[in-house]
Amino acid sequence: MSNTITTTDFNFPNQKSVYRGKVREVYNINDELLVMVATDRLSAFDVVMPKGIPYKGQILNQIATRFMQMTEHLVPNWLIANPDPNVAVGHLCEPFKVEMVIRGYLSGHAAREYKAGKRTICGVTMPEGLKENDKFPEPIITPTTKAANGEHDEDISREDILAKGIVSEEDYLVLENYTHVLYNKGTEIAADRGLILVDTKYEFGKTKDGKIVLIDEIHTPDSSRYFYKEGYQERQDRGEEQKQLSKEFVRQWLIANGFQGKDGQQIPDMNEEYIASVSERYIELFENILGEKFNKADISNINERIEKNVNQFLQEYKNAQS
Repeated sequence: MSNTITTTDFNFPNQKSVYRGKVREVYNINDELLVMVATDRLSAFDVVMPKGIPYKGQILNQIATRFMQMTEHLVPNWLIANPDPNVAVGHLCEPFKVEMVIRGYLSGHAAREYKAGKRTICGVTMPEGLKENDKFPEPIITPTTKAANGEHDEDISREDILAKGIVSEEDYLVLENYTHVLYNKGTEIAADRGLILVDTKYEFGKTKDGKIVLIDEIHTPDSSRYFYKEGYQERQDRGEEQKQLSKEFVRQWLIANGFQGKDGQQIPDMNEEYIASVSERYIELFENILGEKFNKADISNINERIEKNVNQFLQEYKNAQS
């Protein structure tokens, strides 16, 4: 009996391969479908923490799929179905080897670079005279390389992406446009919920017929940073920290306990009380951003539940195709 899912070992019909990311595990079905399982693993500074967070996978999966449904009229995505609270099934895509990070505010990594005296990030100039968490005049796109397992994503400029042929100019223009469109919509939805979408990242891929689509996650607490709108300006004026809903609180806790993912640093122990508090924060974000109560799935045996639901979906999908 397990109340978190930190690893999977499924063998679905017509399974070709498995890709294990920091948080998600992706099963290739017959070079046609991808079954993406959102685990309860927690990643920070590109390092996976030793213990899982209850309900985190369900929360990530359900926020991401809901936002894909809310934005599919604006930007096409890979999603086909949600056969299980922790699972999304979609079209097989070839991912672009960049992550499109967009920032509306000077926060997180950008703020740390700014504090160190840098005024350029990913080839984009940041204005002088900003305080941490101030709003940029316009949102800026600061891409990163899509690192292999265990490696750090690296900042990269638009110019370098094109010069190195990582993405063609024609495709990159589409990625930039889609990134702005999704961020604008996410900002609008967040505002309706009393939140500010501070920054986020999107990943894109190409389907077999060459269509560029949104893949992976969108507007989740793992890929995004949110502030509460109420009191934002007052806190800025007083030089106080912003009240936020994102994974940044985990990063700050790790930094305070001497860990930033650097060589030789030990991951601090997360006790049961702290893990429960992280789970509660994820549930809080779910309920705030989607404006509805979070319904906890049965976690008495998550692996068994997922296997049963996915197998049933794949059988029904096969029947529908034949």
